[in-house]
Amino acid sequence: MPSASSPYYSASNLPQSPAYSEVQLLPRSRSSGTFLKQSRHGIASITLTGQDGDLPAYGSGGIVDGIISFTKTEDITSIEIKIEGRLQLKEIAEGGTVDNRICLASALLWSKEQNTHCPSSCPFRLTLPSTFDLEGQSYNLPPTYSVKLSGLPGFTALAEYSICAAIGRASFLGIGAGTTILAAPFVYYPRTRPAAPLPAPLHLSQNGFEGTSDWQLYESTITARRSSLQDIKTRIYVPISRIFSASQGIPFHVTFESSAVSLASFLPFGPSGLHPKKPTRVQIMRQVAVDVRNEMVFGTKTDMWRVDCLGEAIFKHVGDGPTWTSFSGHIPVDPSIKVMGFKAGGLTVADCILFSMTPPEPRKSPFNELRQVVPIRLTTDPWAGGFANHNESELSVLSLNSSLE
Repeated sequence: MPSASSPYYSASNLPQSPAYSEVQLLPRSRSSGTFLKQSRHGIASITLTGQDGDLPAYGSGGIVDGIISFTKTEDITSIEIKIEGRLQLKEIAEGGTVDNRICLASALLWSKEQNTHCPSSCPFRLTLPSTFDLEGQSYNLPPTYSVKLSGLPGFTALAEYSICAAIGRASFLGIGAGTTILAAPFVYYPRTRPAAPLPAPLHLSQNGFEGTSDWQLYESTITARRSSLQDIKTRIYVPISRIFSASQGIPFHVTFESSAVSLASFLPFGPSGLHPKKPTRVQIMRQVAVDVRNEMVFGTKTDMWRVDCLGEAIFKHVGDGPTWTSFSGHIPVDPSIKVMGFKAGGLTVADCILFSMTPPEPRKSPFNELRQVVPIRLTTDPWAGGFANHNESELSVLSLNSSLE
């Protein structure tokens, strides 16, 4: 569910464009199916090859193969094919709208200037670019996406794509000249995978987990509200890459350290507690931010956002000591999530791990709340040991040197 709470991370620490590394990839045969889009009166049609499903779909660097056909060619003066992208951001009740239409690739298939008869069909092949330029900045091509924040104020945002045929027509007695557009929408679904596998789990020692170079430690403190109790130090370990496949989820380890009395008081609020509201949680959160105007008002950005939970941790108690208690866990990602994080113009989709302890009754609680954020990136595919089967090398690899700060 969307949340109106403050954002979990600011523009300064959102994940930046990832670095990509080359790996050996094993292509598999493309589909033999076709997709047909006809004009209203059936005079022109676009046939796209290598497609299955209700809509055509392409990945990063995908090849768009097809044929445009005509039942009548007498009045045609030119035939051009284009790949167009659209990024639309609209604020509800605030009045701001940005609607960018971008030509990503194009080819002139025929023109009367060639002094040849117009063909009844023209094959074409266009390549999807991996990036696009907008307002002087370069961005990775975003996936097909739409999102809405209901309420006032609110927003809608979409990124969509189409293959368009622009058919120039001659006039008849000065009437009817112009260009007919035939558009076939398609889904852009870039695939990615981590450059390295998940690390081996940490071992438990007499003092809690023993850290390794494969795991990053994040420390924080749950402060006590009573003088008779000590603060509780928290140590959560996350794989150092912070790049995870959505199909595998995210492993983690966490230790709570304090006096025996404080740990006993914390027990109802911890991962083992039986409270139905689950005071201690580790979640994957997604923030979608829309910035239409790119302005500052009284030192505050004018963007709007929604926050959704993509996954909730499953804890397992693994050990105790005189002054500590430790848990291992795994955060599965909602399987309906198909689009990973990206930034395009004023639209940003970013993910993070949220480690929190929220007392059900803060005024009566012996401890204050905790809120700790770790930015992450999700990928569509799991690590594959340097080899992956996919269509036309459309799968990119997010390497460990990707910037997450």
